[in-house]
Amino acid sequence: MTFSEYVKFSFSNLGEMKLRVALTAFGVAVGIGALVAMVGFGGGLQKNITEGFARLDLFNSITVLPQGETSGFPRRGANVRPRAPSGPATGARALDDKAVGEISRIAGVVTAFPEIRFPAIVKYGDVEEFRLVQVVPAAVSASKIVRLAAGTPFVRDEDDSVIVGQPFLRRVGVKDASAALGRKVIISSLGFDFGAIRSLDVVSMLQGKTLPFKKSDYEFTIVGVTEFNDFSGPSPLSSDIFVPAGSASRIEKLPFTNIWDLFRAGEGRLGYSAVNVRVHSPTEVDKIKARIEEMGFATFALVDQFDQLKTSFVFMDMVLAAIGMIAIFVAALGIVNTMVMSILERYSEIGIMKAVGARRSDIQKIFFVESGAIGLAGGVSGLILGWVVSRLINAVVNYFMARQGLPFVEYFHFPFWLCLGAILFAVGVSLVAGIYPAMRAASVDPVVALRHE
Repeated sequence: MTFSEYVKFSFSNLGEMKLRVALTAFGVAVGIGALVAMVGFGGGLQKNITEGFARLDLFNSITVLPQGETSGFPRRGANVRPRAPSGPATGARALDDKAVGEISRIAGVVTAFPEIRFPAIVKYGDVEEFRLVQVVPAAVSASKIVRLAAGTPFVRDEDDSVIVGQPFLRRVGVKDASAALGRKVIISSLGFDFGAIRSLDVVSMLQGKTLPFKKSDYEFTIVGVTEFNDFSGPSPLSSDIFVPAGSASRIEKLPFTNIWDLFRAGEGRLGYSAVNVRVHSPTEVDKIKARIEEMGFATFALVDQFDQLKTSFVFMDMVLAAIGMIAIFVAALGIVNTMVMSILERYSEIGIMKAVGARRSDIQKIFFVESGAIGLAGGVSGLILGWVVSRLINAVVNYFMARQGLPFVEYFHFPFWLCLGAILFAVGVSLVAGIYPAMRAASVDPVVALRHE
């Protein structure tokens, strides 16, 4: 018999038990659908994070921190080696403007800018919002780090311009990003004089009558609006209000945003809490990190951790695939049951075929083709089912995310290898499940089978 004859004969047999075959194929479809959806979710998560890193040029980033400062767990842009909580190391070099200048002059460094954030009240129209304002050089505002939905980056560091984020605009009731361009905002900051503390009466200060703070108002013009950040990984930017470096230098502001800044100030070592460094290529990261560490600073580079992140993705995919494999195993048992029942119903038919000259291999091939056909139908149906379910889940999740003002995110990813592999895997599992029924059918004694009839 030719292969086409095997196929024709097998499909004819399957047509005699439509309901049973349909239910068995549906079991395979559920298993493959679960497997495809889960692996697709893992792939989508990995794709979003990887593309987010690349889109923000995070592979070209190094975060520099003062030596000896860490917080037990790595914060955004924190030390790569978590240690017990500690303050600034005694005698450690301050991460100041001189240090930033030296880092900027290292070969391969594109730019280095300190992480400066200060608390302020930002007033848009009649609405006031408390925000941490971040200082961003004009050159950095024109890079991939700052992704604008509307407007332009800073032209000069001395301009009284501000870039705001869409989350801030949502808070003040503005939905159209372009409508905010050209509008004025008032940034109210507090200045702090460390020397004034010594001359203050402690009792009056504790009662709130006299405090070493001074409120100052500054007017800025909105020139750009950043996109919603659909990537929640580490980034040099952690605010939604950005001002250029020159204008920020004229603002009287609190010189600290965390408790360790106070310790540095008390020791006369008030420097930056972190400096963000951009390099030409990820291949230069290790060399530049080593040079910065020789200067006495701690460093963290995301590219060093990405291999570990990919390993985590592999384990996550394996766990998700294992869950889907449970459904596949149950479906395989269904195929075995269907084919064994088919043998019992066609016992005499098998005996007649062997009596007229059919070989054991012919009988086995017929049952293998029938098993493969069930797997093929279940695999294709499962692929469609997994895709439809993932589309539905993606739409529902993004509907609720949109109500929170968040951007659309594609949570599932179905590459070609996954689609083709799912179908081939379904056929392979079905063929394995058909081994026992095929061997049992081939071992039927024609004399016994005819006598049974």
